[in-house]
Amino acid sequence: MRPQYEVAQIIRDYGDGFVQKWQPLFHHQRVLNALKICRTAELGGHVERCTNASCNHERIAYNSCRNRHCPKCQTTNRERWILARKTDMLNCTYFHVVFTLPQQLNAFCLKCPKELYTILFQASKETLFAFGNDPKHLGAQMGAISLLHTWGQNLSLHPHVHLIVPGGGFTKQNQWKSSATNGDFLFPVRAMAKVYRGKFMELFLQMTKEKNISIPIELRQQLYAKNWVVYAKKPFKNADNVVEYLGRYSHKIAISNHRLKSISNGQIQFTYKDYAHGSVQKRMTLEADEFLRRFCMHILPPKFVKIRHYGFLASRVKLKLKIHQLKIEILPASSTKISYLEIAKNVMGFDVEQCPCCKTGRMIIVLQFAANAPPKNIKNKSLTTIKTA
Repeated sequence: MRPQYEVAQIIRDYGDGFVQKWQPLFHHQRVLNALKICRTAELGGHVERCTNASCNHERIAYNSCRNRHCPKCQTTNRERWILARKTDMLNCTYFHVVFTLPQQLNAFCLKCPKELYTILFQASKETLFAFGNDPKHLGAQMGAISLLHTWGQNLSLHPHVHLIVPGGGFTKQNQWKSSATNGDFLFPVRAMAKVYRGKFMELFLQMTKEKNISIPIELRQQLYAKNWVVYAKKPFKNADNVVEYLGRYSHKIAISNHRLKSISNGQIQFTYKDYAHGSVQKRMTLEADEFLRRFCMHILPPKFVKIRHYGFLASRVKLKLKIHQLKIEILPASSTKISYLEIAKNVMGFDVEQCPCCKTGRMIIVLQFAANAPPKNIKNKSLTTIKTA
């Protein structure tokens, strides 16, 4: 079902006023503009006509912005990415751990997002692999998929990474070694939190020194004294559960259109889960300017990679994984790139080419047009006089 309200509508109605008031960064403005014109005449598109001569139904389809922050442009990329991950699956338990940042670092995340999020990725990976390489715990090279999320349910800033980790690794002799634990996670979470805090702070202080950023001694003491949050979720028992999870989280954005409940008189109402009170679903109302300000906090720096693969799941060293899959007689799914039409039909259950009018004909493209140039009077004039593509 198409949602009644969209983030694009909020930007169209209140975006200009927000830009004048808050003066957001240039790349934030570019993202907002991309979302605003997504699937409108400003991006161009094409005209389709039914092949059934007795129907001849016609419709206009506008192009998508393809921006990774757009609520309407994630489905195809997400499904293709998931299919690619299916080729890396193993018949082992998968673990899920989350590394978070203390809220005292939020101001630095807003000022230096690229640097802070890079440190978050690096410190969490090094912590995980330090325990994995230790013979007391595993003694093998691990693999992991790390996904960055920066938001809380109410659009507040809450940077954290989700790591999906196969329950085992490869020894120096290239032999697979399974995890010996059946607990909530591979390693002791409290011990990981202490190591993670130390690694992050070391990299963080080095970054502030290079950028000549002053850190108050009180803040430094507070960060070292604080118990950093590293928590484990219920482990996945098979590859199907992993794929299901990745489908929900891989290309997730700060807020989906389906969570929007009303846009009226400069106020935006949306649903959120209150995790502090048993994940009860509640509604929150924000002024349009505040909603857009919070949305912009989660726009990532240009070209910043928010999904990263480590260890034997990294692209450059996947040979070990492929050899092991052959040894245990796993035949990976085909990684052939599939089209949007196939994704819509097989995943979303919607046949894009089927005529919505007669249900028997097929919709074919008869005309393509550039940005800001839709055919005139398309609803009142037959396309039979227009040269077909």
